[in-house]
Amino acid sequence: MMQAEPTIVMDVVLVGGGHTHALVLRQWGMAPMPGVRLTLLTDLVDTPYSGMLPSYVAGRYSFDEAHIDLRPLTRFAQCRLVVDRAVGLDLAQQRVLCANHPPLAYDVLSIDTGSTPATLSVPGAAEYAIAAKPVPALLRQWQQLVENVAANPQKPVSLAVVGGGIGGVELAIGIHERLVNLLDTLGQPAANLALHLFHRGEELAPERNRWTRRRLERVLRDRGIHLHLSEAVKEICLDEGSGQRVVRGSSGLAVKCDRVFWVTSASAPAWLQESGLSLTDEGFIQIGDTLQTLSHSNVFAAGDVATMARHPRPKAGVFAVRQGPPLAHNLRCFVQGQPLKPFRPQHQFLSLIETGNGKAIADRGPVAIESPLAHRWKDHIDRKFMARFRDLPVGGMAQAAVKTPAVPPSLPCAGCGSKVGSTALAEALRRVRQDFPEVDSEAVLIGLNAPDDAAVVTVPPGQVMVQTVDYFTALIDDPFTFAQICLKHCLGDLYAMGAQPHTVLALVQVPYATPAKQAEMLYQILAGTFKGLLAANAPLVGGHTVVGPQLALGFACNGVASPNALLRKGGMQPGDALILTQPLGTGTLFAADMQGKAKGRWIEDAIAHMLTPNQAAAHIFRTHGATACTDVTGFGLAGHLLEMVRASGVAAALTLDALPVLPGAIETLKVGLFSSLHPQNLQAADFVDHTWSDHPIYPLLFDPQTAGGLLAAVPNAAANSCLADLHRQGYKTAAVVGRVTPAADTAHALVLDLEEG
Repeated sequence: MMQAEPTIVMDVVLVGGGHTHALVLRQWGMAPMPGVRLTLLTDLVDTPYSGMLPSYVAGRYSFDEAHIDLRPLTRFAQCRLVVDRAVGLDLAQQRVLCANHPPLAYDVLSIDTGSTPATLSVPGAAEYAIAAKPVPALLRQWQQLVENVAANPQKPVSLAVVGGGIGGVELAIGIHERLVNLLDTLGQPAANLALHLFHRGEELAPERNRWTRRRLERVLRDRGIHLHLSEAVKEICLDEGSGQRVVRGSSGLAVKCDRVFWVTSASAPAWLQESGLSLTDEGFIQIGDTLQTLSHSNVFAAGDVATMARHPRPKAGVFAVRQGPPLAHNLRCFVQGQPLKPFRPQHQFLSLIETGNGKAIADRGPVAIESPLAHRWKDHIDRKFMARFRDLPVGGMAQAAVKTPAVPPSLPCAGCGSKVGSTALAEALRRVRQDFPEVDSEAVLIGLNAPDDAAVVTVPPGQVMVQTVDYFTALIDDPFTFAQICLKHCLGDLYAMGAQPHTVLALVQVPYATPAKQAEMLYQILAGTFKGLLAANAPLVGGHTVVGPQLALGFACNGVASPNALLRKGGMQPGDALILTQPLGTGTLFAADMQGKAKGRWIEDAIAHMLTPNQAAAHIFRTHGATACTDVTGFGLAGHLLEMVRASGVAAALTLDALPVLPGAIETLKVGLFSSLHPQNLQAADFVDHTWSDHPIYPLLFDPQTAGGLLAAVPNAAANSCLADLHRQGYKTAAVVGRVTPAADTAHALVLDLEEG
């Protein structure tokens, strides 16, 4: 008998991917708890490390060096990753409300979402200033600014930083250093840059000692940064003539700037006000010594979003880092019903402040010193901290010597005993019908609204039924998103044949879990399914559910079409243009993801394409007279194109450099990360010209695609207008990737080239 997987009996949900939660994930991965499912809800897969941010702006660190990639970290921790933003809590039902997902159920909750700058009280700040948080938005604006300066180095640029705390001072120094160095490289004087810093106080960095405050003022003045002390910003408006921002101070000072960076004191996320948690007067979550909220013992909080009731401290990254180990320990103890340990932060802490040009100030209490040694010390500390999240143990995770939450003693049954119980299924259907509108179809005589032994549907007169089925295990652990990906994949065959979806049946396997957990997982899956079916305008009429060792999903999709309007794989004519709607690379990327070797932003970009429906593309191809069409899935581009070539009695010429490619796919292929299906797909290589087999894109011809795009042959005269329509409809990477040629005289049905010839 196969050993059953641990039954899921408890959900621990982490909201926010801050420094504290990153440390919790690493520790959890070293000692996972059977029966406890860990979930991270975050709107960022690359979380910036605050300690490196000023140096990253200055150009001293790369993006990867200054960011924690949460995807491989969550995989190491055996943690579900849900990429979305929390917008509220339902404490009574123990659910986290999300911006774009259905609510996430929890038994234990921890919040580490960070803080946001307070901008709303100043007129124009929200519209015309760039807030320091969220950091990704700041960095996107910063990158655009750097590119603009590089493209127009002769043009003077004026910038402002609002906020004279450590964060504002370090950001100003980083901005100045990067742009002055850039201008120097381009042969332009530093005088082309004017940088202003506004601060309401009389001295910079009021939280540090007197020597540090005076030294920072001297550093900024020596750099030529214009300091406006005791100058509170009262308004930011737009100058209609120049398009610049006008920063107006309390003294009447008005400064025109191209960009304004807002780095003021921290404020709490607005959604907390309605959360029902215990909050401080400033809106931060109040927590006790064990990091539990004062109002709800099963809700924890850490980092800038929280304030310790008995030990309030400044909003500084050092405290978030120090809270990591005690939070991980107390979450584990709470799950096991064991006593929690109190945490008391230190009163004084070492602050290492970058002053540029290879120097930093080391400040603790009344003592401070500036030297290159302090800079090297900070660099060593920061790199060592970040290495903890890149250099994860491989295959040697420690087994936790911990008590596991109670698990039902009997092994799950096979056969009909493996079905999901009627109570769990009914609860999931009830909730999803309440939260998501069903597609109403007159074709359904008997379906989910009045369940019977089978669904009964009608077929429109004069049309034929087109049927397809597909089923596979989950490649991501977010069931809501996975359901949409799987549905798109399964519907692809219908769209490729020119059919419209008619009805759908679902085949679902949920992991072993208690009935309540099964109902929750089914709800997430059905919610994703209903969302995808709304776009397809087809109803779900039934299905089958079982429990098993992992999440798996499939759909039997039925479509209708006019028999005279079907698109087939055969039908291509010499001279037709081959158009591909979606970039390649999901096979190698998810193979890398399984090994924790894919960057999170690569996977998120792939998922975005995998969620893009093929429906509009299919309509555009029909409108432009496509002669043949297929969806590019498991056999890879070469395999599916060979099917079209053979069915049409023609050959094809592919332009390798024209193939759209997902970010990261070339990198993962170079290091030998292939899908397990790739070797079988390579059997098609016997019919492919080997001239360019050493080209880095060549292996992508055999890369299996999940939820791939459509490949169609379109008359050459219609190719440009077809491609333009695809781009306008949102298929931005769609491209003409080759041409149909007369039947080959050799065994090479596919000829490759680098340029269209």
